[in-house]
Amino acid sequence: MSFLSLGFRFGKPFLHALDAERAHGLTITALKSFPVRSPAPIDPVLTQRLWGLTFPNPLGLAPGFDKNADVPDAMLAMGFGCVEVGTVTPLPQAGNPKPRLFRLVEDQGVINRMGFNNDGAQAIAARLRSRAGKAGLIGVNIGANKDSSDRIGDYEQGVRLFGELASYLTVNISSPNTPGLRSLQSRTELQELLARVHEARLQLPRPVPLLLKIAPDLMEAELRDVAECCLAGHVDGVIISNTTLAREGLRSPNAHEQGGLSGAPLLRLSNRVLARFHQYTEGRLPLVGVGGVSDADSAFAKITAGASLVQVYSALVYKGPGLVSKINSGLVRLLHQHGCRHISEAIGTQVAAHAAA
Repeated sequence: MSFLSLGFRFGKPFLHALDAERAHGLTITALKSFPVRSPAPIDPVLTQRLWGLTFPNPLGLAPGFDKNADVPDAMLAMGFGCVEVGTVTPLPQAGNPKPRLFRLVEDQGVINRMGFNNDGAQAIAARLRSRAGKAGLIGVNIGANKDSSDRIGDYEQGVRLFGELASYLTVNISSPNTPGLRSLQSRTELQELLARVHEARLQLPRPVPLLLKIAPDLMEAELRDVAECCLAGHVDGVIISNTTLAREGLRSPNAHEQGGLSGAPLLRLSNRVLARFHQYTEGRLPLVGVGGVSDADSAFAKITAGASLVQVYSALVYKGPGLVSKINSGLVRLLHQHGCRHISEAIGTQVAAHAAA
């Protein structure tokens, strides 16, 4: 067991006795002082080449954990194949009033209404510049300021600033915690958004992969519209999905809190949306599955539902840093059990079943 895993094992009761956001802040502080080591070797059956990038394994850290790019190298050292920081807005933003982060222990979930709190694009860009030359894939999740008069312009700024610093960019229009943001997923607004951020990308000195992150709460016609917009050629991949506003079947005392729900309760819904999106795009776009990943089985389910990569965050709250190596080693085992010589052979093999679930 690693030093970090031991620390989590003995520190978890203390952390979970604290307000969730305060506990998270202490975790980030501790990781800043953690000596970064090279991650353990990864079985080549998990390695993929996507968007001109080599992902050593399919497991990525979802945004929200490292909002301000404070500890990307510490997270890569845990064994993540990539780390996505943010969401980053052009101007610093305090976010919504506290408390705004809640554990749902009985459901192994989390509700947040953070509101894109972050240090702002310039500060975060400076941190990313300071790690220039270091190995590892770092994605930047970009968003719009709450009081922006031109939200699409905010995304253009994010593309221009982080295009030279990020391994890939994610356009986040699916958070439920910024009023009106999800309206950018409508066909007309999405077409304008994608056209403008694509134009900003074309002005960069080097091409950078551009991904779109969508909500799991889209109606079927809306999901089809998003798929058609994405196939127009302005994005390279889609992340499915953000948090949900649904609350069915929850048992935790905090289930009534407003905000987006993540963690185990999101697994089935996000897998269904992932599989349907894969069907609508006929497998022509690489997809990233996120929502409810808590072990190798749930990660493998994302892959069979059509995901080339998966992301995790909420499960770390309950299972700690040792989860990363457990998922990767478990994926190797599951691939062998299913007769797959490489992860690519498993992608989308159960799309119809997940889409109908």
